[in-house]
Amino acid sequence: MRKIKTLKKNYEFRNVLSKGKFFIGKQITIYISKNELNTNIIGIAISNKTCNAVRRNHIKRLIRENYKLVKNDLKKGYNIVFLWNKKDLVENASFEIIKKDFNFLLKKAQLL
Repeated sequence: MRKIKTLKKNYEFRNVLSKGKFFIGKQITIYISKNELNTNIIGIAISNKTCNAVRRNHIKRLIRENYKLVKNDLKKGYNIVFLWNKKDLVENASFEIIKKDFNFLLKKAQLL
């Protein structure tokens, strides 16, 4: 199984958040900017104030799994940052709800 390429450095996240387009969903907000590579690079950020580490990691796993399902259908050459909406309860996070939000946002961003 191939590993997903991810943004790791703070300046990488800042570049995408400041220069990219954003699309807001019920639970997830995505920021998208072009890169010169032929692959997509993702980043996932969830605030410490939202919940504890166990729940943050659970949400990250759900987002990563949803990304793996649609990764082959996406256009290539983008940096994508997924942010969790602080106002939405973490208890509402489920695979199906995130999948609906995920597909809605990617179609809205014209990446699918």
